Amino acid sequence: MADDDHAKTWSEFSEAVNMTPAALRKHLDGAASQAVGQKKDGDESTGHEMGRRILAIKDKKKADLTDNDYAAMRKVVGYVHRHLKQGGEARKDPDSPWRMSLMNWGHDPHKD
Repeated sequence: MADDDHAKTWSEFSEAVNMTPAALRKHLDGAASQAVGQKKDGDESTGHEMGRRILAIKDKKKADLTDNDYAAMRKVVGYVHRHLKQGGEARKDPDSPWRMSLMNWGHDPHKD
């Protein structure tokens, strides 16, 4: 993948993931985080798994990111953009599954 594509992905990912690693880690440890999302094999949701992947990406040096990391980053950006177009009345509820799901993907829609 071209360096320009990586730079664009990094920029979009950095905008979409507005939670600090500490805030995301705390959220992922909570029951509300684990209660939302589409469950895969076992009991962890796709979003919860991606939250852990986001933390792993954030722990890496930018130079050490792989094409697989960039693919995951593009997936996060796409999910956050699609999900932000939804929500309806749930946008007003700080404990809504809509918000908890977005937070699993590293984006807190209530963050200033």
